[in-house]
Amino acid sequence: MLVVEGLTCRFGTKAAVDDASFSIAPGSFVGVIGRSGAGKSTLLRMINRLAEPSEGRIMFEGVDVTALRGKDLRQWRARSAMIFQQFNLVGRLDVLTNVLMGRLAEIPSWRSLTQTWPERDKALAMSALEQFDMASLAAQRADQLSGGQQQRVAIARALVQEPDIILADEPIASLDPRNTRIVMDALLRINKHFGITVICNLHSLDLARTYCDRLIGMSAGRIVFDGAPATLTDLIARELYDLEANDVMGAAPAHAPGGAAVPELGTAAAA
Repeated sequence: MLVVEGLTCRFGTKAAVDDASFSIAPGSFVGVIGRSGAGKSTLLRMINRLAEPSEGRIMFEGVDVTALRGKDLRQWRARSAMIFQQFNLVGRLDVLTNVLMGRLAEIPSWRSLTQTWPERDKALAMSALEQFDMASLAAQRADQLSGGQQQRVAIARALVQEPDIILADEPIASLDPRNTRIVMDALLRINKHFGITVICNLHSLDLARTYCDRLIGMSAGRIVFDGAPATLTDLIARELYDLEANDVMGAAPAHAPGGAAVPELGTAAAA
């Protein structure tokens, strides 16, 4: 169980996140929604400890995450894998090496510097790539891939961290509709087939309603909605998004996984 208690992050006099409290059960797929600048990214970065809370605490399985330092903190960041909007791959390195970067918390630094990865880790990385139809591109440079392919490599990198939680910060913001579906389907398969908790920041309300089993709505750093997608009415959504409402309330995809079978592993379309 992930428990967030009174979490606050201030930059000067501005509170990017203001007294956020909630708990998330293992195996959930939670969408964090709200306007640009609502505090969604800061919230996920605090959970991963990439941003330091000003107040409050984060508990996971009885451990105070906000108190972790050194090796324990590095291990927590591996257990709460981040997926970023801009992929954060090393473009000059091949796809397989980028995925193996997800194993850095588990190996001595000399192995990563000399790129002498353990055979188990190589097998794990190739297996993760196979999950997303990317194994054939293992030797290709990351900067030669399309945006959708790069994000799938980033998801594979997160998967080899063997995480308890995946924190996806606007993972489809720079993708076209087709690759958006492919990436969201990949996150859904990880959640359903591996039981990994996914917390995903999404600007699109309809994507959030389609893929998530719970929504947390943020406005001006505060949590103003927390519940099942079905309980988020259009009236509440318009209050949550204000002037951006018309931009985020389009038609939901026809294949809506909430009421359909989860796509099988290895069936993602090539981008």
